Amino acid sequence: MNEHGIEELIGILYEMVQDAKNVPFSGDKCSIEREKVLDLLDEISNQLPGELKQAKTIVESRSELITNAKREAEGILKSAQIQARQLVAQEAIYQEAKNQANEMVRAAQDKIKELKQITNDYVDDALRTTEEAVAQSLAEIRDSRAKFRALVNPQAKGNSAIIEDV
Repeated sequence: MNEHGIEELIGILYEMVQDAKNVPFSGDKCSIEREKVLDLLDEISNQLPGELKQAKTIVESRSELITNAKREAEGILKSAQIQARQLVAQEAIYQEAKNQANEMVRAAQDKIKELKQITNDYVDDALRTTEEAVAQSLAEIRDSRAKFRALVNPQAKGNSAIIEDV
């Protein structure tokens, strides 16, 4: 027999059985050449371990490939989860920093308002005190001037308009 693939040999065997002549008075029984069938079965038997070994190798390779793909997918998933957690943590840190910055700005604005009010109150008080001191000084100057006029010109009480111009 020539070297054929297992599938081809099974096909030949199938054709032999299909083309075989019926045994008279036996229904579905047929007559085939025993030697040819045995040769085909031997050839199938001889090729089968190689075919099975090749199929087993393919299945193992497939299994190994699937295992490696699963491992790689798990690694990618873990990496993505870690990265997602880091991004969420960074976002939380950013939001916390932003909130703290906003609080600091509000506190600074409140402090500025307070300091402005304190400064305005201080300046107003200082101006009021200065105004009072100037008014008191002016009153003292007027009083001193009046006393001075009375000393310099005791009889000119009626001429006070002339002396005021001086």
